[in-house]
Amino acid sequence: MKIVVAIKQVPLRDSPLRVAPSGRWIEESDLSFEINEPDAYALEEALQLKEKHGGEVVVLCAGPQRAGQTIREALAKGADRAIHLEQDNLPELDTFGVARLLAAALASEKPDLFLTGLQSDDLGAGQTGVVAAELLGLPHSTIIMHVEVDGATLRVKRELEDGWFQHIRLPLPAVLTIQSGINKLRYATLMGIKRAKTKEIKRLTAADLGISAGAPSAVIEKVYPPAKTKQAQIFEGNAKTAAAQLVEKLKFEARVI
Repeated sequence: MKIVVAIKQVPLRDSPLRVAPSGRWIEESDLSFEINEPDAYALEEALQLKEKHGGEVVVLCAGPQRAGQTIREALAKGADRAIHLEQDNLPELDTFGVARLLAAALASEKPDLFLTGLQSDDLGAGQTGVVAAELLGLPHSTIIMHVEVDGATLRVKRELEDGWFQHIRLPLPAVLTIQSGINKLRYATLMGIKRAKTKEIKRLTAADLGISAGAPSAVIEKVYPPAKTKQAQIFEGNAKTAAAQLVEKLKFEARVI
């Protein structure tokens, strides 16, 4: 069973972010980077499926040269080989542009299963895996909490709203976007780190795949910190009524409970 996992390198979550001089992205020169957390869960699910059913796990990463560090981390955790789509202007591409790159790279691989994280920590669109599936003409499902392989089919558990779940079957090959928290993430072992240095990393460009990035259909016009505002609200009525209004605000507007 061949499983391809798309991974993305994103800034560390606690990094101090500054807007780039262009005003359209963040300044990356002084940032540290890590694997996108939802993609780490997709990788873990792929490794566990390999342990159960055999085969190989291939990581697919689009990004600049520095993304090689994240690729090596995935190889150290147990992936067998990697494909690095060298793309320096990744933030300038929209979801469709990134999905076209991934789909073109997958065309020659013909995996049984293609996994992505639910969304990226930097943009959070949650659409790249779905668009890639449509470009490849493959069945897909999102927000996956559990995967069972049964011959030529999959049985998956999807997370819905308000504590509900959905169980569906899909034929292979298929595309799944994995929910964070589906498994406990493993650490790279010392032996895994040593082995990663000898594993294959195939480097490709958009030209190698016979496609051009083209003009994106959606662009980021401006990146800016949220405006700081102060606002006070007084709840009228008795204590019980005021408390109910406060809980409603905290739950549905502030979303802290």
